[in-house]
Amino acid sequence: MNLYDDAVLVLKTYEGRGQDELRQAYLDHLAAHQDGMWKACEAGHVTASALVIDPEHGRVLLTLHKKLRMWLQMGGHCEPGDTTLAAAALREAAEESGITGLTLLPGGPVRLDRHPIPAPCNWHYDVQYAVLAPRGAEHAISDESLDLRWFPYDEVPDVADESVVRLLEATRARL
Repeated sequence: MNLYDDAVLVLKTYEGRGQDELRQAYLDHLAAHQDGMWKACEAGHVTASALVIDPEHGRVLLTLHKKLRMWLQMGGHCEPGDTTLAAAALREAAEESGITGLTLLPGGPVRLDRHPIPAPCNWHYDVQYAVLAPRGAEHAISDESLDLRWFPYDEVPDVADESVVRLLEATRARL
């Protein structure tokens, strides 16, 4: 199975609350674009992200994105070496947080979030996971970030946009 096939399977089995129409839009996009997993697809492409969470201390790790200058979860484009969406999300989280030993929250993706991006591409079809930080995790700022910081759950709405807040809420509900 390749990454495209994995994405289709993940999306077909995804059961996010109230996201059936959006899930179908992802599947329609992939059916219409065999290159829909890759950044080169100008109609938009699937991305994989992960919210790094520390439930023991009631906090999440967010990155101040270098280009967007917004506090976001870790994530980004799929790469040729990625074999699954989950692996891509885990890779992105580890690369951008500098944390080793992250583990995926069981149950597959937590949410879907489609958002417009500047030309030449039009859309990111983000498949959002959550990952658990190991006890005593130490983070390191990557070159894709201006800052990296732990935020208590209740502070996230003050610093991040609604997509991150919804991802945190869905993650906490799954915990």
